[in-house]
Amino acid sequence: MVVQTRGGGQGSPKKLKFHDKLLGGKNLTTDALQKKLKALHSELAEMDQETVEADSLGSVLKELISTSILLHKDRGVKAYAACCLADLLRLYAPDAPYTQDELRDIFQFFFRQLSQGLKGADSPYYNEYFHLLESLSTVKSVVLVCDLPNADELMAEIFRGFFGMVRLDLAKKIELFMSDILIALLDECQSLPNEVLETLMAQYMDKNARMDQPAYRLAVQVCNATADKLQRHVCQYFTDIIVTHARDEELDEIRTAHELIKRINRSSPALLHNVVPQLEEELRVQEVAIRVMATQTLGEMFAEKNGAEFARKYPSTWTTWLARKNDQVTAVRLAFVESTKGVLVNMTLTEQREQIEEVLQAKLLDPDEKIRAAVCRLYTQIDYETALHHVSEQQLRNLAGRGLDKKASVQVEAMKAIARLYHLAYPEIENNDPAALQQFSWIPQSILTMSTASSDVKALAEQMIADYILPLPAASSSSGKTAEVDEVAWTERLLCTMKFLDETANNSLRSLSGIRAVRPTVYERYLQACIDNNGGVIDEDEENVVNNLTMTIKRVAGLYPDPQRATEDLSEFAKMNEGRLFKLLKTCMDPQTDIKTLVKSSNEFFRRLEQSSSSTVSTMTTFTRRATLHVVNQSSIPTLLKRMQKGSEGGVHAQVAQHAQLWLVYISKHNPAMYKLHVAELTKAIADEKSTDLVEVSLQALAGVAEWDEKLAPHDKRTLERLQRFTRESSYRHAKFAARLLACTKNHEEICARVVEFIADSLSTEDSEQLTTDLSVLAQLVIKSPDAFERKSDVIMKFLLKQVIMAESVLDKDAMNTDEEWVEDNQMTPQLQCKLLALKVCRKRCLAHANSDHAMDIAKPVLRMLMTLLQHSGSFSEDAVDDPKAKARLRLQAATSLLHLATMKKFADNIGPSFALLALEIQDPCYHVRLMFIMKLVALLTARKLPTAYNVILFLVIHDPEADVINRAKAYVTHVLRSMPKQMRLDTFEMIFIRLLHLLAHHPDFAITEDALPDIAKYIDFYLDLVCTPENIALLYHLAMKTKTIRDAESHAHTENLYAVGELAQHLIKARAKSHSWPLESYPGKIRIPGDIFRPLPSVEAANEVLKTIYLPEAVLSWLAEKQTRGPVDKEKQKAERRAPAKRKAPVPKANGHLKKPRVSAKRRKGKVSDDEDESSESEEDSGSDDEIKPQGSPEILEEEKEESNKTEERPGRSARTRAQALIKQQTRKSASKR
Repeated sequence: MVVQTRGGGQGSPKKLKFHDKLLGGKNLTTDALQKKLKALHSELAEMDQETVEADSLGSVLKELISTSILLHKDRGVKAYAACCLADLLRLYAPDAPYTQDELRDIFQFFFRQLSQGLKGADSPYYNEYFHLLESLSTVKSVVLVCDLPNADELMAEIFRGFFGMVRLDLAKKIELFMSDILIALLDECQSLPNEVLETLMAQYMDKNARMDQPAYRLAVQVCNATADKLQRHVCQYFTDIIVTHARDEELDEIRTAHELIKRINRSSPALLHNVVPQLEEELRVQEVAIRVMATQTLGEMFAEKNGAEFARKYPSTWTTWLARKNDQVTAVRLAFVESTKGVLVNMTLTEQREQIEEVLQAKLLDPDEKIRAAVCRLYTQIDYETALHHVSEQQLRNLAGRGLDKKASVQVEAMKAIARLYHLAYPEIENNDPAALQQFSWIPQSILTMSTASSDVKALAEQMIADYILPLPAASSSSGKTAEVDEVAWTERLLCTMKFLDETANNSLRSLSGIRAVRPTVYERYLQACIDNNGGVIDEDEENVVNNLTMTIKRVAGLYPDPQRATEDLSEFAKMNEGRLFKLLKTCMDPQTDIKTLVKSSNEFFRRLEQSSSSTVSTMTTFTRRATLHVVNQSSIPTLLKRMQKGSEGGVHAQVAQHAQLWLVYISKHNPAMYKLHVAELTKAIADEKSTDLVEVSLQALAGVAEWDEKLAPHDKRTLERLQRFTRESSYRHAKFAARLLACTKNHEEICARVVEFIADSLSTEDSEQLTTDLSVLAQLVIKSPDAFERKSDVIMKFLLKQVIMAESVLDKDAMNTDEEWVEDNQMTPQLQCKLLALKVCRKRCLAHANSDHAMDIAKPVLRMLMTLLQHSGSFSEDAVDDPKAKARLRLQAATSLLHLATMKKFADNIGPSFALLALEIQDPCYHVRLMFIMKLVALLTARKLPTAYNVILFLVIHDPEADVINRAKAYVTHVLRSMPKQMRLDTFEMIFIRLLHLLAHHPDFAITEDALPDIAKYIDFYLDLVCTPENIALLYHLAMKTKTIRDAESHAHTENLYAVGELAQHLIKARAKSHSWPLESYPGKIRIPGDIFRPLPSVEAANEVLKTIYLPEAVLSWLAEKQTRGPVDKEKQKAERRAPAKRKAPVPKANGHLKKPRVSAKRRKGKVSDDEDESSESEEDSGSDDEIKPQGSPEILEEEKEESNKTEERPGRSARTRAQALIKQQTRKSASKR
């Protein structure tokens, strides 16, 4: 670079007028010297290079560089001297009038003055320093430094000095002068000193490096202006660092270098032109740590705002970086995935963004869970706009699919990601933004659908619903004093979300709401147990109190994904014994608590809990979520009623009104106490003639709350008259709930008697539709007000049996020609509705009188009628030609009625002999019958109303072609087993194993053939999959062996089936024990054999004969041996290979409830009895009292006889079975004749 001069006109040469001596005078004071220098500076500053007479300047040249001036103590002298020297260099340019040594001293003098004196506009001699800096910048005389012998040192000193000065936040013009000077030095230098480069790089590594920081800004300006010159040196700088420290494995230094590269890229990307290929090469090196760093670094560089330009400039680097998605090392793939977030957000090139999405889609299926989790986590970090515009809907759905990943870490990240995106998008969804609806509205549906997959996923889905989909309203306050909660907006969000849910998802949402819980809930019982425990200080009945707390904790912990941790946290919470926490938790769980109080109490609860025991917060958060009404609260009811009122307007309002109705009906059924504060609103609503749906819901709600507390039933004359009018003139739904409500009023006996009398007198003259209304009323009053019903029961029951139930069905020829086998409620004919209601009246009448002395007189005809319907598949005779849809509805009604009746012991005992017939309804040919039957069964089992024997029905679903039927059974059994105490689990699920074997022996598909028994084995395997554990396998094996020590109570034909299925169960249990390496030891305890379905063998000889006989065919034994040798089967492979079986259409059973199937006699063999089978020949002295069974004619089987049976070696053939059966029959006849 040539030193620049000031331009000027061509005039006559000017001589320097200053002739004073700067040196030599002994009496020359500092002030005088300063004045001279100032005068000299003023004259030199005015001169132009083109007009000055250089010779006239010679007198001051040498004096100015004398040590007396350069080292003078006065700052002013040095400041003016520096200005004079700068002017001289300008005037002599391009040739300097000094030697190199003198120039070195001059420039050192210059920059020393600047660094010491240029500190701000208010500092002394600021104008002089400014002049000096401006001169060096504009004239570029500073480039002379590059020609000096010690140029490198001087340059390094200049750079250090300038970057030190610029931090003082000087004027913007000074910063520009410094930039020009440093750029000039870099452009002219022959070689770049390392210290200079390090000084520049240090500015990028400063923790405050940003453009509003002067030193960083100066470095960026200099580097960008000299990028071409610096590129090679910067590349060498990084190469030296990486090579040097990679050899010594000093990764921290290498990591720092890569961090520096990223910072340089943000402001000075041109410096990295030669560094980028080096980074690309690092992606291929063997050292994993360097590959990881290179992947991260390039990922962040592509993610910068200039990332698109960067990718376009270095296409091979982009391609190589993308290839790291398939790196063999997980850490590299993880680094790649984590760095794609910024690229996804900031990349503006369509092709590159599509490539990133394609990569992320593939990585969702990466074999390593860390990678899958990282991809899911990436979507928890993006903003709404990015998710809306830069992520496809299909990618979000793929992301949601990872909610069912095998690994919990992936499930959590996936669900959190999509739930959070829905939360961000909700304002736009609420405003019906088409793009937001398309992209995000399906998310709640997906989460709720996944919640049915397993208990772990369900717990996670609960959390996402509570945290993101339907969060509690936040308490907001403008004044900061009184917090306000928007109850209406909170409820509206629920109704808005429901618009995008199907029926199954809506059912799942309602199940998560906590409304259906039977009160007191297990959570309320836990809290009460904590209060009773009093932190361990118990005044009385200490053992029971402690045991109650322990058992309650176990039940609650069983509902958690990690029961062990939950048990510890719940125990810790109980030990805390903080009364305020107990009170807050109780308030949160109270159904009468409004949403504002719930929010306030829960916030205070967790704030206090965090201070007292932070480790329990996670467990208690789940506890509170499940124990409180956080989806719908009593505060929601006014909004729900208003939305129902608007439903008459049609359109969107009708859909929202339908969802509001679902919640109101659900509350009425399961938690009517929530209506306590809203009785007045509901009473007013039943007078609204515009909305029949609102009237129906209000009537149902009032009936529910009145049943909960009769004091809340309406008592004003106008309302009572309106209710009576509903029972006579309105629709059957209105009439039903009006009758239920009337039965709760003060004078209900008198009112109900009038209603019953009115209906009884008009039954014979009513048309079908009015008859439906009448029967719906009777179905309520028969159980709510039985005395009023009984006054006219003879007339009513006679009419129902002859004119309704036994009446010939009106056949629809078109319907008979279709394959449809089900009719929905709203499509049933009035005649079918009447038949179903009549059956309900019969059933409820039985229940109403269940505790009376004449209960069985009323129930027996009803039970026979219901059994007849099941025997003839929904008809009353085998040859009846009825509508298949009507038959399906009647079968279902008969089966569910029997389930209800079985909740009473005396009725259950009467149903017992036909239990198999009832149980087989779970294999009905019609899907809807099976589904609704299992739903009713599970509901009654959950409430513990049915005998434990009814649990065996659930294990008959394994052959169902529809997965949801199987899943419902599995979900119930799994859930109950996890939460039940050990003794209850024993009674409810383990001891019923022998009942399951008995039921299978009576199954119409049972046959002792190699074709039928593998199907029977699936029932047993299904039971073992769900119930069998290392702790109970010995008991189950013992129960299986017991089947050969007894006989069937019903017939000898089924006894042989029982022995075969018992042997089958033993082989399957042994195979399971072997495949899982479980020890199969003798069961040491005593068991009771059910006396209602089994009878003892007639003699010891008969028992021994049965024990020695093998009832399974040779082919089945071979199959079982192969199964046992094969070991455990991969569940996933088995599931993939299984084809859905055709829909089971069981043949119509005979009158006794069991099919008479041709039995193929298997070859029976006697042989050496195994040690395990010996155990089953023990005496039945351990089989309990009431249902105790002992062989007739012998009190017990003696040990000597057992030993004798063990010694038997002969293996007779078919005749052995014949003799055994004959012996049993003979002994039975003898016993009967003696009696």
